[in-house]
This record gives sequence, structure tokens and C-alpha cells, in this order.
Amino acid sequence: MRFGFGVVAASLFVAVGCGLDTEADEWNGWTVTVYYTAVESYHSGPLETVRGCSDLECTDANVEIGSLPEDFIDVVRDEGTGRITSGGHAGQYLNWSYDVGFWVDTEPRDTRGEALHPFESAAADSIEPGTRLRLTGCGNARPDNVCGKFSAATWTIGDEFTPGLGGPRHLDLYIGEETSESFTEGPDFVTFTGATLEPVEP
Repeated sequence: MRFGFGVVAASLFVAVGCGLDTEADEWNGWTVTVYYTAVESYHSGPLETVRGCSDLECTDANVEIGSLPEDFIDVVRDEGTGRITSGGHAGQYLNWSYDVGFWVDTEPRDTRGEALHPFESAAADSIEPGTRLRLTGCGNARPDNVCGKFSAATWTIGDEFTPGLGGPRHLDLYIGEETSESFTEGPDFVTFTGATLEPVEP
């Protein structure tokens, strides 16, 4: 959603000992949102030429990747990743981060270069990468069965927000690929306010 391989990890956690606050109050009052992988076939609009890196090594950052629907490209910029379904890169992923730009990949990835996994991967600015969490209270969540699905998962922090889009007590949960044109109107596309988190011991 705003992240990708190489996004600002170092700038946020350079201080020795930066990690979890042990005060219970620090885990209350969170805003929880979701991010996902866009799928080209569910998008349309004028075609736009995309340029970037054709591989993870990024030996050339100005390779012509292909012509893709404008609104698909916009969603990739917002969400950080999208699966290409047409042209020479069909089946591969168009990833994006603010500091790298676009690149073609075999996986949707987090800031550490690890593959994103639905209902496992998560992002936050104020929690150390690798931290595992449970959602123990969904605040304003309705209906309750939606909260139950998210609370049943164990989430691992790997991503961070593009500067200016995250902030304190904001957690973003990865829910996988789009499954329809109305995906963002579905039950998994949620925002919980006043949520409660709990760290999970390794």
C-alpha cells in the first residue's frame, strides 16, 4: 500500500533498543486498516507506460515494463503491489515504493524483501520489524464475525508506511489479492478504530 522493498526501514529503527513499549496502555487505541495486492484484470482505463526496474537487482531503473491500465497503476502506488495479468510480464508482480519506484518481481514483498502473506503480514511505523501481534479487540468493529477473522490471525510486522501516511498507533494488515472489481466493498476491507493489540512471544 505504500511500501515496498527498500522503504525507510533504517531511518525508523536506527536507535539501539528501539522496540516495543512494555506499558499496556501503548497497545490500546490503535487504528487498524488493511492493504492488498491489486490485480490488473479487475482494472481498466487508458493505458499508461510504466518504467522501472525489471528485476530485484535493479541494474537499470528506467526499463520499459509495459503499458498497463491507469487505475491499476494508481492502486499499485497506493497499495505497494499488483499482479500483472497481460503482456510479457503476465503472472509477475508490479511492486512500488516511494524511494525505489516501480519494479517487476515474482512476489509481492515487504520492506525486508520477504514475500507478503495474507492474514500474516502487517505494517506499522512504531513497532520493530519481526514483532508478532494479535488483535485482541476491534474497537468499533461490526459485525462481530469480521473482528473474529482478524483476531484469529497472528500478524508479523515487516512493512512500514511511506512517510506521512502512517503515524503512531496505526497498524496495516495485509489481506492478499483482489478477488473482484468490488473487492474494496467486501467484508475484509475494514477499518477498526480504538483497537487493542497484544504482542506474541517468539
